[in-house]
Amino acid sequence: MKTPNLARRIQKEQSRFYWRLGIIVVAIIGILGIGTFFILNSFTDTVSAQIIRPPNIGDASSTPFSTKNAYVNLSLIGKAAVVYDLTTGKTLYAQNATTPLPLASITKLLTLYAASNVLQPSSPVVMTPLALAQNGDAADNGFTAGETFNFEDLARLTLAASSNDGAEAIVEAAGIQKNKDTSSLLASAAAAAGLTQTHANNSTGLDKDTEVSGGYGSAHDVAVLAGALIKKAPQIAQATTQPSVSIRSLEGIRHSFANTNIDVTHLPNLLLSKTGYTDLAGGNLVVVYDAGIGHPVAIVVLGSTETGRFTDVGQLMKATLAHFGGTVPS
Repeated sequence: MKTPNLARRIQKEQSRFYWRLGIIVVAIIGILGIGTFFILNSFTDTVSAQIIRPPNIGDASSTPFSTKNAYVNLSLIGKAAVVYDLTTGKTLYAQNATTPLPLASITKLLTLYAASNVLQPSSPVVMTPLALAQNGDAADNGFTAGETFNFEDLARLTLAASSNDGAEAIVEAAGIQKNKDTSSLLASAAAAAGLTQTHANNSTGLDKDTEVSGGYGSAHDVAVLAGALIKKAPQIAQATTQPSVSIRSLEGIRHSFANTNIDVTHLPNLLLSKTGYTDLAGGNLVVVYDAGIGHPVAIVVLGSTETGRFTDVGQLMKATLAHFGGTVPS
């Protein structure tokens, strides 16, 4: 039989045991709770980071666009047209976009792209008698035989004012540098740019006769070529976004001419513009504009009329702005 003192001692030991056991249980529960909190919190942060990650500035995915078709109900005069996203490589609108057609002065894009791969901005370009013999517009007035220009200066004027004399002088200088004739030089440049539907018979795009154009290409190829020139020679392309261009020859003679695209001041975020018109080609026009931050989009119309090319591009520009802005034009 237990004595009273022994019973009390046993009772105390049991109380201490259960007290210690309770403390241990509470501690274990606390540790498990804290661990679970940190695990869940870490998982939540990971999932949130994946869901909320912002798009990179300048990435095409950061440019908003409409899920509706902004290009419905267009009525174009041109035989061919394309709206081509130079950032994503996607065609937003196409009408006979891969059909080769006469390019007229849009051929000069290829001429200057070819020369930009050969000549430096300060390379001298001489106005030769052959260059001065080109038929052309008002932009060809005022040059003299032997007059010399920096390549980049003459290229800027040539593209903006569509100077035939300038285009011929430039291709001659580039051909001498590479020891190639005009056809070979331009063919090599077209191949380098991946233009499978483009062929140039001369540097200017002027009709050779009543049946043969100076250059042929598809609307898609023109869009790709415009993007290649912007990337290769942005300073030359930039001149085509201004109402006029003024340069000086190395002899100090100033030459100033208006842009052949009368609408350049009305087109938003313009990166490049080039017109073309001959009897065989009709009215052609290509523009490239920035739809976002570093998001160039090319709009090309071929085989329109002298005035229709501007209204055609205007329609496509309006629809493209709606495409990226999220509203469909009425």
